[in-house]
Amino acid sequence: MSSTAIPEKRRTALDALHRSLGATMTDFAGWDMPLRYGSERDEHLAVRTKAGLFDLSHMGEITVTGPDAARLLNYALVGNIASVGLGRARYTMICRADGGILDDLIVYRLADDEAASSDYMVVANASNAQVVLDALVERSEGFDAVVRDDRDAYALLAVQGPESPGILKSLTDADLDGLKYYAGLPGTVAGVPALIARTGYTGEDGFELFVSPADAEKLWAALTEAGASVGLIPCGLSCRDTLRLEAGMPLYGHELSTELTPFDAGLGRVVKFEKDGDFVGRTALEAAAERAASQPPRVLVGLVAEGRRVPRAGYPVVADGQVIGEVTSGAPSPTLGRPIAMAYVDAAHSAPGTAGVGVDIRGSHEPYEVVALPFYKREK
Repeated sequence: MSSTAIPEKRRTALDALHRSLGATMTDFAGWDMPLRYGSERDEHLAVRTKAGLFDLSHMGEITVTGPDAARLLNYALVGNIASVGLGRARYTMICRADGGILDDLIVYRLADDEAASSDYMVVANASNAQVVLDALVERSEGFDAVVRDDRDAYALLAVQGPESPGILKSLTDADLDGLKYYAGLPGTVAGVPALIARTGYTGEDGFELFVSPADAEKLWAALTEAGASVGLIPCGLSCRDTLRLEAGMPLYGHELSTELTPFDAGLGRVVKFEKDGDFVGRTALEAAAERAASQPPRVLVGLVAEGRRVPRAGYPVVADGQVIGEVTSGAPSPTLGRPIAMAYVDAAHSAPGTAGVGVDIRGSHEPYEVVALPFYKREK
């Protein structure tokens, strides 16, 4: 008789704190993470109207340094990383040679020194961090650059929502007013050294704070205290999912996969053919771009329910008795008050307002309205 050992779930530096707050924990990509602390709807609406505090320490940080760091990232990723300014960040993807998406990423350009060496931080999804790390190491051969696994070097906290700038300003003298969206700067928050990034996955203004795991509890406590008077509450992964869904943001494993190219996902804009040199997947992606321009494959659209039944990933989208697509993500929308979904549908049925579209929910064809993404866009 043989038994296979079940790998122990990883825990963030804030694990004990989450449990003390009564969080419902869940396994996510091998990590034990807070799903919710109380009401998912209350957490969602707090981020939309006030502020929410998240532990995102499961994300995968990979540092790339050296004289050829920019050239390596230009070769390994589809974006033009060499053009990212100091202190700025860029959304991009890493693809296979056949154009399939391995992961979507945010790359931060952190520093330069006199030796013409650059430092970049690549942030991968938790479920793909090892895959991205392995691919970058493999693709670094022949480049004067070092790829370093820094997943254990960082805890990542996020404060998101309209009250987040005021909360953070009360704890730091860093120039938050001058910090643009998709930019980051080193600073001190509540006495804790941090990389302060104006990024997020909620559709709201907010910040992500990369700190030492040893400082995570101190920073969480300071943010909690600073935000108490304006309604900040701790938030779990469940509301993070409904927030990103309302904002039309793709999730790897749902809207993105190795079966799709960035052009299939409607994100061809992240592929920069004009950059210098070759990059992994260029030939396949050029062909994918031509296909998308001449005969679009299925198109990612939004669906809003006319009824109350919630669609889930994998449910067929139907019209005139035929399957025309598939739901990739679905949930009740606290902001709209109705179930919503993202789905890939045949191009002929992708225009907003297309009539006769439904979702097959356990044999019942429920009517849905086709809408343009995102479902929700904050007022700036």
